[in-house]
Amino acid sequence: MTEDLTALKNKIIETYGTPCAVIDLDIVERNISKAQTLCDSAGVANRPHIKTHKSPLLANMQIDAGAQGITCQKLGEAEVMVDGGITDIIIATNLLGAARSGRLAALQKRLPLKVCADNAVSLAEYSKAATQADRALDVLIECDTGQLRAGVETPVEALALAEIIKADPMLNFAGLLFYPSLDGWPRTQVFYDEIVEGLASIGLQAHIVSTGGTPNFVNIGKLNGATEHRAGTCIFNDLMMVEAGVASLDDCAFQVYTSVVSRGSSDRGILDAGSKTLTADTGGLNGFGRIVEHPTARIHKFAEEHGFLDLSKCNNKPAVGDIVRVIPNHVCVAVNMVDQLVAVRDGEIVDVIPVAARGKLV
Repeated sequence: MTEDLTALKNKIIETYGTPCAVIDLDIVERNISKAQTLCDSAGVANRPHIKTHKSPLLANMQIDAGAQGITCQKLGEAEVMVDGGITDIIIATNLLGAARSGRLAALQKRLPLKVCADNAVSLAEYSKAATQADRALDVLIECDTGQLRAGVETPVEALALAEIIKADPMLNFAGLLFYPSLDGWPRTQVFYDEIVEGLASIGLQAHIVSTGGTPNFVNIGKLNGATEHRAGTCIFNDLMMVEAGVASLDDCAFQVYTSVVSRGSSDRGILDAGSKTLTADTGGLNGFGRIVEHPTARIHKFAEEHGFLDLSKCNNKPAVGDIVRVIPNHVCVAVNMVDQLVAVRDGEIVDVIPVAARGKLV
């Protein structure tokens, strides 16, 4: 271990304690630049998803690098981003709770939003919210072409929703939102082409055609007609992205600094980071994160505040008091567990960034 890293670890535990969520701003900036370059090269706008970092400061860094706007998953996230000076926002989910509570109307009154829907119930609630705000609401129709998540499953369903939007003076048809599966882009093209023909027949045009996903950077630009791409995880990356082949360990900007607090036997150990820090989301991987200093060690189980170590395959085993760095399997959920990110450059702490939009459920 270098002297600089040892000094940084000591500074972090002395200043903040462990566990501590840390981001390397040099890697963050490199990741932002890479995503922007990929979008620029494909001829589509970059609309990063802030669900990963939940920070207006980081969102504005992405916009300063060339992103045209951002994507949010929750109305509460959008509220925080608007307070941070961001004005071009797509909220990429059905917002029934936010619409019925009045919060969608309140934010729409402040500035024009773009929202998504895949059903007539959502559209009815959006119309009410837009009426309350006295400002028509832009709506994208979400389409499912293989993920089996939210979204209409057929072009016929999409066109039926477009007809509802067209007939409602408080709604504007803004476009289409896709999240194709990795192998589903040809199917998405067929789906899209059929919708475009149908839209033309009723006098509508999809001005925004949005694709999504960090893993889908390998497919960016393959949908003829796409205007933008939404990716979130790429700003930090994680073990899921490494496993998917779209990032390397050197691209992982977020790490949890955690202390070894117990060694019950030669093959066991305990970290002070458990499910309340790294979360129990395995992301389909084996274990709960990679220990940078001891890659053959395995975090095999969690309690709320404890990470259980299996050191049976680890020749160089950590000792009680050692501070280690863990790259999480799924960074988005790990970020949502903390109030702040300690930002470092070149082994020095340079900032503390609030996770301002964490815990926004509505």
